[in-house]
Amino acid sequence: MTSPPEIFVRDRRRTRRDRAARDYATFDFLRAWMLEGIADRLSFVRRDFADILDLGCFGGAFIAPPDARVTRIDAGRRFADQAGGIQGDEDQPRFADGSFDLIVSAGVLDTVNDLPGALALIRRALRPDGLFLGAFLGGATLSTLRAAMLAAEVDRPAARVHPMIDVRSAGDLMVRAGFALPVADVETLDVRYASLFDLVRDLRGMGGTSLLADPAPLSRATLARAVDAFAARADAAGRTVERFDTIFVTGWAPDPSQPKPARRGSARASLADALKLRR
Repeated sequence: MTSPPEIFVRDRRRTRRDRAARDYATFDFLRAWMLEGIADRLSFVRRDFADILDLGCFGGAFIAPPDARVTRIDAGRRFADQAGGIQGDEDQPRFADGSFDLIVSAGVLDTVNDLPGALALIRRALRPDGLFLGAFLGGATLSTLRAAMLAAEVDRPAARVHPMIDVRSAGDLMVRAGFALPVADVETLDVRYASLFDLVRDLRGMGGTSLLADPAPLSRATLARAVDAFAARADAAGRTVERFDTIFVTGWAPDPSQPKPARRGSARASLADALKLRR
């Protein structure tokens, strides 16, 4: 069996996260938004969780239910240290099967090399009837930046923005990983920027700049054209809108006590039904 291709450079990912750790609180608006969405979804669940995994913990901002034991893991050493956790990649084995009854992950799964493998590991690390709540960037995220770079390199465009997973593909991956009652949905956040440099500042601050292998050099002339193309999309106030799509995924580790999903195509499943307490 062959290993999946390494789309992202692991060492660079760790280094970027370490660089972002010191001032991350200044640039954490996207992850804070994701955690709010996860908290909203968790509020549907009326049960206690004893053992929780915060997968991709950053500085440890996820607030766990009272009395729960929380294990935190991050690919960056500094983030892991800040959160009192351990360092490790999300798509590599780390925990024994059935170790947790809740796993949350916000803001990291879009940059793992083996997302199907990471989701399978998450499902295996859950106890029967355990819950996974995840959020990551996907869909049309950074569509304005992508368009600006394409306009700047119209003759020889290079890969500058990470490939994105759409909501339908995310749902399919959840099914493939073996989750019961999987749900995938998307929420969009639009952010207005005065310039391309302000967007890049935010991406650097959150550790979100390109991790693609073998990046093509970016010349000053290309950068200048990209800056102009980004500014050309500005509104009357001189602000350019950038789009961030968060894919939220929810799934349960299989258990005989769970209700059976409606047949394919019946369109009767809902997020509330998937998250409700099973007595």
